[in-house]
Amino acid sequence: MSSIDEWRIKIDDVDRKLVAMLNLRAQYADEIGKIKERLGLEAYSPEREHEVVENILKSNTGPLSDAALQRLFERIIDESRRLEREAMIERKKPSSQK
Repeated sequence: MSSIDEWRIKIDDVDRKLVAMLNLRAQYADEIGKIKERLGLEAYSPEREHEVVENILKSNTGPLSDAALQRLFERIIDESRRLEREAMIERKKPSSQK
């Protein structure tokens, strides 16, 4: 049987990987924001956000409940949307204001 410290090391490793993946997701969201900006689209897409949540729930094998995963991803999506909007605003500023 593994000790609590061994399990904590495993959790810390997962947490580091999650941070890296969330930052990668944020980079992708910024790239999507650039494309939306060029196309004149809004940062917010309720249809896409609903699709993301549906895809996540289809992938769920537990032990997290669907409701728990939905709450987590709603926060992740909120942050991605915020980053997209801020990047769009920053890109619209004249060079002297950046």
